[in-house]
Parts: sequence; C-alpha cells; structure tokens
Amino acid sequence: MKGNSLRIVLFAAAAAFVVASCAPPPDMRGNLPEKATLDQIKPGETDKTTVTKLLGSPSSIATFDNNTWYYISQETQNVAFFKPELLDQHVVSIKFGDNGTVEKIAYLDLKDHRQIAMNPKSTPAPGREFTIVEQLIGNFGRFSGPTDSSSPSTPGPGH
Repeated sequence: MKGNSLRIVLFAAAAAFVVASCAPPPDMRGNLPEKATLDQIKPGETDKTTVTKLLGSPSSIATFDNNTWYYISQETQNVAFFKPELLDQHVVSIKFGDNGTVEKIAYLDLKDHRQIAMNPKSTPAPGREFTIVEQLIGNFGRFSGPTDSSSPSTPGPGH
C-alpha cells in the first residue's frame, strides 16, 4: 500500500510539473530604460535631444501636452483566446519645461495602473435601425442584370 501512495504522489508531482511547464512565456513590450541611463538625465540640465539620444523615441507623448513624454514597458501573458493578462508595467514620465529641458521625472508601476472605462453613451447615426429580415431582403429586386450600353440592342423573336 505504501508503494502505491508513493507512486500516486510522484505521478501527481510529475503531472503538476508538466502542466506548469506548458504555461506560455510572458510577452515583454515597450521601452524600459535602465536605471544607469535614467540617472544621466538631470532636471534643469538635460534637454530633449539628449533624452532622445539616451533613451530613444518615447513610447507615447501626452495627447494635449507635447512636453510630456512616456517610456512604457509592459509584461503580459496570453493564454489561448482570452484577453492578455497584465503581469507587470513600468512607466517613466519625463516632463519638459518651456525651454526644452527636463523639469520632472516620474516613475510609475503596476500599482499605479488604472483601468479606464469607456463612456457608455454613443453618438446616434442618422437613419433608422433595420430588422434582420429587412437587412436580408432589403436589396432584393433593387438591382437589375448587367447592362452594356455599347452593344446594339437585338430585337427579340418575332420582330
């Protein structure tokens, strides 16, 4: 009996190992600058050109403020057809002053992540909604066969 329970435990451990090893690898995306590189950026001294040389192009620029750059890195995991799961996220926000030099650097991570809900209101489209039947048979009889105006018309039989 003792041998059977040992076999069951070993089988369960092996099965758990096989299932765990089948997990898809995480997917890394974005641009996460290294700390040593970020330490070279000094507020009040470093300009946009130098930041671009050190970090490359930003992942995103603020929509209403061209003086705020974002360097975004995300680690996600895809499982089958489900929505990707966000495992980790890092954002470096660099705010430039009007003179083009760095004003402020902010570091954000997954704990600062906020899910933004879409506005449920929608803009109505002109016209009316059609039923499925109207959509299916709506064009029936609306089109005639191909017409070729360049060929002469031939009279039918009996003419």
